[in-house]
Amino acid sequence: MKIGVIGSGSWATAMIKMLSDNKQPKQVYWWVRKEEDVAHIRAYKHNPSYLSSVEVDFADEFVTSNLREVVAQSDIIILNTPAAYLKAVLAPLSAVDFEGKVVVSAIKGIVPDENMVVGDYLPYAYQVPLEQIVVVGGPCHAEEVSSERLSYLTIASRTVDHAKTVASLLETRYIKTIISSDIIGIEYAAVLKNIFALAGGICHGLGFGDNFQAVLISNAIREIDYFVKALDPSDRDINHSAYLGDLLVTAYSQYSRNRTFGAMIGKGYSVKSAQVEMNMVAEGYYASACIQSIIKKNKLHMPICDTVYQILYQGAQPMQEIKKLADSLT
Repeated sequence: MKIGVIGSGSWATAMIKMLSDNKQPKQVYWWVRKEEDVAHIRAYKHNPSYLSSVEVDFADEFVTSNLREVVAQSDIIILNTPAAYLKAVLAPLSAVDFEGKVVVSAIKGIVPDENMVVGDYLPYAYQVPLEQIVVVGGPCHAEEVSSERLSYLTIASRTVDHAKTVASLLETRYIKTIISSDIIGIEYAAVLKNIFALAGGICHGLGFGDNFQAVLISNAIREIDYFVKALDPSDRDINHSAYLGDLLVTAYSQYSRNRTFGAMIGKGYSVKSAQVEMNMVAEGYYASACIQSIIKKNKLHMPICDTVYQILYQGAQPMQEIKKLADSLT
């Protein structure tokens, strides 16, 4: 079996580690954007930019900046770039390149302009059948994967056999997998939890404590439930780890870039200065504008999402907006 991983950030590097530590017979191809990073990985067997402690020891020719080559060689393609950059990354490809492939989205964000999660964007832009799409959900931080701490992934697909295949490829002694068919719910929950983690970070930066954070996040899981039911009223347990668990780890973890980004905003950073200092993509920032469009289109009541949008995109004062939000929480 041949697997191609598209992306070279922390989560892509962590997934390369999972695939390498999984002992099933397979060939892994890795697309890395920068040619200098490709050369470094080939020479020193680790990613110089992300999770540099992770050893990636496989043949030089399987690490490349040639996207078409990776896609052509692979039976299973794992997309692992920030959602905001996915269109640019895939621009050299056409629908023909994806024919007969199983396409896995490990992206927890929305594609801008189209305002689509990846599971909707691939059929729209590349005619990938929904039955050929697999979605990877959490809770799972790349940093804990790199240190081999026990973590869980939820693998979702309308085609159970595809979900089982991908799950079997990612399982290791420190990765357990759960199978699901709820592509839409898991994708949107993964997008929303980044916005809520950003809200939690803003509150932390403003000086709000754990008691308030607990109320904020308990309201957040209700907003997730309300939102995904409005878009897809399937039978799902919102308390499952793919929904509530992913929200909790993103809202509270020291590794959460969305929480970190939000804390910087709460402490007075501008959006641009926070982005420059982090040097990493906080998906919740881009997701906030996209989700706001969906909220307005469907006339939904999402006060936490509305608050984050007002702060990030409308120039509202964080303390003023959070105080207004606090009066509406239950």
